[in-house]
Amino acid sequence: MDGYMEDYVAGSVHEYGSVPVTEEEVVEFARRYDPHYFHVDREAAEKSPYGGLIASGWHTAALMMRLLVDNFISARASLGSPGVEKLRWIVPVRPGDELSIRVTVHGTRRSRKKPGIGFVEFSVEVLNQRRETVMTMDTVGMGLCREKA
Repeated sequence: MDGYMEDYVAGSVHEYGSVPVTEEEVVEFARRYDPHYFHVDREAAEKSPYGGLIASGWHTAALMMRLLVDNFISARASLGSPGVEKLRWIVPVRPGDELSIRVTVHGTRRSRKKPGIGFVEFSVEVLNQRRETVMTMDTVGMGLCREKA
């Protein structure tokens, strides 16, 4: 999307993807940022409750963010986000998975203090190739409005 805050429509649903999850990236990310044994050691992970290597939840979130930035968040108007309301990891992500996202816009509003800025409330579901929801997030995006109020 390349528009302003007014271009986000409450109730709209958008789907984007996919991005592959490779074993090399799972291990590389985890070694650097989240070195739990079930993210970095295939043999030990096979003996874990997960029965094999799984991606860090933060890696899954990073892949989701890439899909959001490439497809949903406006390159022209985005000002980032004041934060995430809810983040849930539901199903483990494994090497070989293909992830996509479904974004639902819940509402938009203008800033009272800075009328040239608006907020969009939306939720994201991260889906694997079997259409299972592996992660969910509720958040608010902040961006420029086309016109000041």
